[in-house]
Amino acid sequence: MSICILDTSIFLEILNVPDKATQHQKIVSDLKTKLEQNESFLLPMATIIETGNHIAQNGDGTIRRSIAQKFVEQVKKALEGESPFKVIQFPQREDMALWLEQFPDSAMRGSGLGDLSIIQDWEKMCRKNPHHHVYIWSLDNHLSSYCK
Repeated sequence: MSICILDTSIFLEILNVPDKATQHQKIVSDLKTKLEQNESFLLPMATIIETGNHIAQNGDGTIRRSIAQKFVEQVKKALEGESPFKVIQFPQREDMALWLEQFPDSAMRGSGLGDLSIIQDWEKMCRKNPHHHVYIWSLDNHLSSYCK
């Protein structure tokens, strides 16, 4: 079984966010294939927050509201266990302290706090599931390289 951690770039495509989604049909097709293969999908806190930010900054108000409502429906379903996506437990104080400790080095590599938290989620899932394939599904090369 594979465990897939969704990056913001993928969630934006799934939701088909205007001016952000450029591969919607391909990503939705890939998602269907992954669902057929019984992969588990994890939705990190950073992906939820970053996706919400991208939606809020998106141009036309009518489209922005429509996409925002679609986003809320998807995240609520994930929180309620009615979606193929499961929300990763929100960070504890210790998690945030670790992220902050590692952030200066991460920033020097051009990786923001959101990406760092997703990488930490990946590391935690790898430790918890040593016999499973765990990867970050992302359109960003530096995140998509995280695969065990």
